[in-house]
Amino acid sequence: MNQITPPPKIEIIPSSAPFSEAQRSWLNGFFAGLLSDAPTPLSAEQGAAVLQGPAGDGDDGEAPWHDQTMPIADRMKLADGRPLRRRMMAAMAQQDCGQCGYNCHDYSDAIATKAEGRLNLCVPGGKETARMLKTLYEELDKAPSPGAAPSAAAPIPIGELGRSRDNPAPATFLSRRLLNKDGSEKETWHIEFDLSGCGLDYEVGDSFGIFARNELGHVDQIIALLGASHTTAVRGRTLREVLTDEVSLAPAPDSLFELISFITGGAQREKARALAQGDDPDGDAASLDVMAALQKFSGVRPHPEAFIEALEPLQPRLYSISSSHNATPGRLSLTVDCVRYVIGKRKRLGLASTFLAERVQPGEEMKVYVQKAHGFGLPQNTKTPIIMIGPGTGIAPFRAFLMDRRATGATGRNWLFFGHQRSSCDFFYADELNAMKTAGLLTRLSLAWSRDGDKKFYVQDRMREVGRELWSWLAEGAHVYVCGDAKRMAKDVERALVDIVAQHGARSTDEAVSFIGELKKKGRFQQDVY
Repeated sequence: MNQITPPPKIEIIPSSAPFSEAQRSWLNGFFAGLLSDAPTPLSAEQGAAVLQGPAGDGDDGEAPWHDQTMPIADRMKLADGRPLRRRMMAAMAQQDCGQCGYNCHDYSDAIATKAEGRLNLCVPGGKETARMLKTLYEELDKAPSPGAAPSAAAPIPIGELGRSRDNPAPATFLSRRLLNKDGSEKETWHIEFDLSGCGLDYEVGDSFGIFARNELGHVDQIIALLGASHTTAVRGRTLREVLTDEVSLAPAPDSLFELISFITGGAQREKARALAQGDDPDGDAASLDVMAALQKFSGVRPHPEAFIEALEPLQPRLYSISSSHNATPGRLSLTVDCVRYVIGKRKRLGLASTFLAERVQPGEEMKVYVQKAHGFGLPQNTKTPIIMIGPGTGIAPFRAFLMDRRATGATGRNWLFFGHQRSSCDFFYADELNAMKTAGLLTRLSLAWSRDGDKKFYVQDRMREVGRELWSWLAEGAHVYVCGDAKRMAKDVERALVDIVAQHGARSTDEAVSFIGELKKKGRFQQDVY
């Protein structure tokens, strides 16, 4: 049995720092908690309460909140009264993306049994998930004790190289190619990797995790705001190195505002405390990344060590794979939208997308891993027809599906719905798709361009236009796949499917909703949304 040892005493805040003894003691305790990765196990009674909930509530049903498109407030409302572990699950982003190293179900179980002490791994959930998990975590010690405890969930084993975020493999960055043509408002790249050196393989539908590095100019600006030297020693490395590849410089975490509140006073202290508690005193909380937080409290200069410990770890980013190992063994590709925007007068950059688009160079090695898909993949019967709906970069896994079906000789019919802004400059992989259509691999190609006409026209509009044929495919056993934006597109596409089933399948709306629900249960309706 593994024994858990207490964390070592940590003195991040030196006795020479300008704090009272009480403040210094609190800060050192606070950062000791952040650094500890040995959570205290639950008692038998607490474990039973967490996993079983109130007496008689051991079976908590099918998690009706497990819906990527549902806001967290609605998910929490649906989970009200359920066991604590299920309320924790409801707080998560519900994408089963694997970015945390678990699926949502297992991550919530691991936290609830204190086998996992990190509450900040749900990248898509962001701050609102981390805050809710922290609130729910505080309920653990108050849980009732209804009998014997089940076995505590064990952390997911690291496993073989390149199969988890905790054991990444080295892959070689090969190339990038811009997919948009002149006149586009977007910047989308086709990215290629060489996996032959690390021996990784994958299946279509899987995702690819990459560990990007922060932009050096951004790092240097933060060091300047701290009034520190690039070479200041932190964690046995230089401050510049740690800021480049160990910590996130994206949304400022509550712990940073907590730290600031202890090293300032007056109105600034109150403001920092409010931000640490999730309030928004100036209406700018959503735009405060780490650099903006330092600028907001410009007279405050945390000690570099304390500052680093107040930041979140740099998380990997996941992308849908847009290639097939069966078609191009040893090579892997991604389809990546580059994120750039401006807040105030300052340019903001998407961490991983701009890293892939401009900072990493051909021939460089990167830390990567393959994240197995949870219920998103081609049907086992190669004769089964498939309908793929993927506007924008949502085309990525469907390019992979088509390449794989060609490489394996699958005979099932293939129908792709693709859309973007303009046909002249945003038709990704046009030559490939047209060639597949000419060859008969791509049975149907339905396109939608939202900016080509006076009225915006989307993939769901095209689906309704060809609703009779789409219903015919569904009636003949086709599987449906959707990839792309969860908040709007996925909802609109599902609504269109309900309407099509109701209209052409001679069903009421309620019956059409039930029909789509049955497709999901049978694995005939699968989504990869974000």
